[in-house]
Amino acid sequence: MANRLLTCLLAAALLALHAIPFRVIAAETEILMLSGTGSDDTVDWEFKVNGGRNADKWSSIPVPSNWEMQGFGTYHYWEDWNETPAPDSLGQYRHRFTVPESWENKSVSIVIGAAMTDAEVRINGVSAGPAHQGGFYQFSYNITDLLKFGEENLLEVDVQKYSSNESVNLAERQADYWLFGGIFRPVWLEAKPAAHIDRIAVDARHDGSFTVDLFLSGLSKSASVSAEVFTLQGKRLTKTKSRPVEAGQTIARISGTAKNIEPWSAEWPNLYQLRVTLRSDRSTTHSMDTTIGFRTIELRPKDGFYLNGQKIILKGANRHSIWPSSGRATNASLSEADVKLMKEMNMNAVRMSHYPPDTHFLEACGRLGLYVINELGGWQKSYDSEVGPQLVRETVTRDVNHPSIIIWANGNEGGWNTDLDDDFALYDPQKRPVIHPWHNFGGINTSHYENFDSGPNWFFHGEDLIMPTEFLHGLYDGGHGAGLNDWWKRIQSHPLGLGGFLWAFADEGIVREDQDGAIDVAGNRAPDGIVGPYREKEGSFYTIKEIWAPIYLPRTEVDTLPPSFDGRLRIENRFSFTNIDQLSFNWKLLAFLGDSLDGSKTEIVETGRIEPPSVAPLLDGFLEMELPDDWANNDALTLSAHYPDGREIYTWSWMLSDPSAVAERLLDNQDSNTTIEESTAAIVLRNGSSSAVIDRSTGMLSRLANDDFSSPLKNGPILLSGESELQSIDVENGIVVANYDGPLKQVSWELLSDGWLKLDYTFFHRYFEPTVYFGVSFDYDETQVSGARWLGKGPYRVWKNRKKGAEFGIWQKAYNDTVTGASWAYPEFKGFHDDVYWAQLQSDATPLEIVIASPDINLRLFTPSETEEPANTHVDFPAGDLSFLHSIAPIGTKFKPAAKHGPEGQPSWPHRGGQSFSATIFFRLTPP
Repeated sequence: MANRLLTCLLAAALLALHAIPFRVIAAETEILMLSGTGSDDTVDWEFKVNGGRNADKWSSIPVPSNWEMQGFGTYHYWEDWNETPAPDSLGQYRHRFTVPESWENKSVSIVIGAAMTDAEVRINGVSAGPAHQGGFYQFSYNITDLLKFGEENLLEVDVQKYSSNESVNLAERQADYWLFGGIFRPVWLEAKPAAHIDRIAVDARHDGSFTVDLFLSGLSKSASVSAEVFTLQGKRLTKTKSRPVEAGQTIARISGTAKNIEPWSAEWPNLYQLRVTLRSDRSTTHSMDTTIGFRTIELRPKDGFYLNGQKIILKGANRHSIWPSSGRATNASLSEADVKLMKEMNMNAVRMSHYPPDTHFLEACGRLGLYVINELGGWQKSYDSEVGPQLVRETVTRDVNHPSIIIWANGNEGGWNTDLDDDFALYDPQKRPVIHPWHNFGGINTSHYENFDSGPNWFFHGEDLIMPTEFLHGLYDGGHGAGLNDWWKRIQSHPLGLGGFLWAFADEGIVREDQDGAIDVAGNRAPDGIVGPYREKEGSFYTIKEIWAPIYLPRTEVDTLPPSFDGRLRIENRFSFTNIDQLSFNWKLLAFLGDSLDGSKTEIVETGRIEPPSVAPLLDGFLEMELPDDWANNDALTLSAHYPDGREIYTWSWMLSDPSAVAERLLDNQDSNTTIEESTAAIVLRNGSSSAVIDRSTGMLSRLANDDFSSPLKNGPILLSGESELQSIDVENGIVVANYDGPLKQVSWELLSDGWLKLDYTFFHRYFEPTVYFGVSFDYDETQVSGARWLGKGPYRVWKNRKKGAEFGIWQKAYNDTVTGASWAYPEFKGFHDDVYWAQLQSDATPLEIVIASPDINLRLFTPSETEEPANTHVDFPAGDLSFLHSIAPIGTKFKPAAKHGPEGQPSWPHRGGQSFSATIFFRLTPP
């Protein structure tokens, strides 16, 4: 494939000022791409691997890529470096390219974005320099003297999957993630004038002041340097005075102040263009443009993290650079999409785990607004002091000017070489804080996977800032949102709460060519994302979106509004830099219409906009909704909040109609023209074409039928706690009444017209018996079910410790048996569904309609399948298949059971003295 000149920035300028002749200005760096720019734009190179698939023969491979994802070598997850390393230890690359003749008097370097793990580069058969060690770092060589200008050149790169430095293998190849080989980031040539600017490091403060450190090369005579700040639209804001530099000088510093700038933050990611220029003999020798943001970072011990003088709380996740079909090779579009997904969850931060990311991801964070912890590699083992300093240098010098980066991380979970701590500041004029993730270091306690109430002298009981860099480790459907409400209330309200980072953003699954294209998440090691491999959204996505919304409405802690509600809602502003009056709000009144489940739909009855009040960051105020007088006659009220750019913050909902009113509307004018047939074994109720058979020995339903069609619903209601014994069963005015001795007190059955079977039940639970489930169950053959439609909260299932993020509506989903994180048909069909009013189990043979006339009932649909080793995310589901529950189970995380993550993960207790529970439920079998 032909070489591509990505940017040729040689310019000729005609200066027509009076009699001054034009000059040729050779100003900016020229770039010639040798590879593609990302996984969506590649260039084929010659390639050979020494083991595994397609070994020992020259073919071609797209660059950038990981060779395992292109049909070569072998796949590896974790502990790749051991006594018997993988056979694909060496990948050899060849590529031919032509350099413009005009570059002959320039300084030319080859830059490799990253190669796993050791890389040796040759140009025209001659080594470009020492082999680079470390698989996640950008490195370069000056190859001016090795090139043939205007002619074809040969590039050869030998990439060793394992390093000759044992500490690199320990830090990178014995790690809990997919381990790849190859050149997986772009490769290009840079041509600069002989006298040029190598790089710059900027410290731009929120008051507009800035300093720039310039690193210079090739100055054979005196010159000058200057800096200018522009808006992204090209308007110049300021220019520094030229500063002289002498021949041979390699470092210079210039300072200035840009007036009327807007500071950068994750809420307001204002960016500017900085241009630094090297001039000699009144001509521009070289210039360099860099995108910057003006912001000031300050860590105040025992107080908090301050940006631009304002305290901030970090809400984020850990992110791997990963895509199922390309491994660690990604592209700018994927980076932007990931940042947008994080912003959609109301995150404001991301931790790079466990290596520096692609530069396009950092660019997206800067442009769209995310705070970044950028991390040196090292998973529980650290680089030694031979290779470590070079890798710190490569990390910081590449990324120092990104305003999104606010913290450096020196490795992870014991992978810290403390000798490297001071090295970060050598290249960072901003002197950003350095942390040791998993450790209490530098005044920030970042400990991972703690119990909710750790202590003493630790976390919420200590004196250091609280910021777990990994917590609520996701596994399948556990963690992430499950437990977050308890954790976040604690962090948000604590004076030392600095924030936290969930593990992890995405399931780290890859497409396995050797497994017929299946996605492999390495058992239970890698299905720990909030989103799936292709960014499929789990239920926790929406839980996080609500809990981390930067505005909080205390009234959302309950699902209903009182009759006295006057449209006034208290609001907490949890932004750091945004006033509530910069947002937009609207409300909707909804009706769920129809006199049957099939006819029900959502209708918007009335809408209105809210004039947002002026509420400064971190203060409280009130929203005023001007609702019509008859607002309470509708079914539901929703409130939506939007960012200044129009993106949704969240939409909350409240049901206005109670379940009994909805049931009355759906079952209007029902009569009980029922005939009763009794035998020693059963009581049969008949009404028209419908019939119900009640087992006389148990009082339970044994058959529900319509004409010749029989429902799978039977053997219920079974009480889920305690043993009860039938004492009597009688027929009273067409109603079958069963009385019990034990926790279950009474069950009654009534068959109404149109085939509706009415169930009333009552049970009692004693105070000193905590339990997971309060409720009743039925058997139901799920093989006949094709889907479900319901009015209630949805569309995702819930857990006791993950009810946030589900809102009222009419929902529909197809039947599936998804194991979250191992398969990705979402929303999952099976599980607990909150505050259900009515539902239809869809079936080609025996559809069942359900109306729940009592409040706060969770509908359990069957038992989800799970993997062989679910660890703490295993949940014991109640007996039976369909359940009507007054309390449900929580779910744990990968490392801890639910009870260790706060009150919502604890068992349920009835109130002191015991508690009586009752409900009214209607069933109807409708012929197909």
